[in-house]
Amino acid sequence: MPILHAIQHELGCVPREVVPPVAHALNISRAEVAGVISFYHDFRSTPPGRHVIKVCRAEACQSMGADALVAHAKQSLGIDFHETRDDGAVTLEPVFCLGNCALAPSITIDGCMHGRVTPQRFDDLVQARVKS
Repeated sequence: MPILHAIQHELGCVPREVVPPVAHALNISRAEVAGVISFYHDFRSTPPGRHVIKVCRAEACQSMGADALVAHAKQSLGIDFHETRDDGAVTLEPVFCLGNCALAPSITIDGCMHGRVTPQRFDDLVQARVKS
């Protein structure tokens, strides 16, 4: 996993073409490497948008309205989880606990935490942070 994290840190993703050399270097099958990439949500096979929005899906956030926030975010951005807008500006990702439970529901935009996010606040944050 540290190798895959390093590749993603350097390239922004773990492209499919790196799977064979990584598998060879670690003396494991290509399927094992590909399985790790597809299993862990933090790894991506394609580059993210210029801005990454992560919405917490853990129980505390769900109990405080995250499902409505998720529906709004998807509709507002015009994308689903693990997708990037056609203009390349935004990628939307689910995350299972941001550790900000007391201020649920929470999101991050480019790693910056925001709590008590309503649909209106989501729109304000996106407008302020994401300039397409």
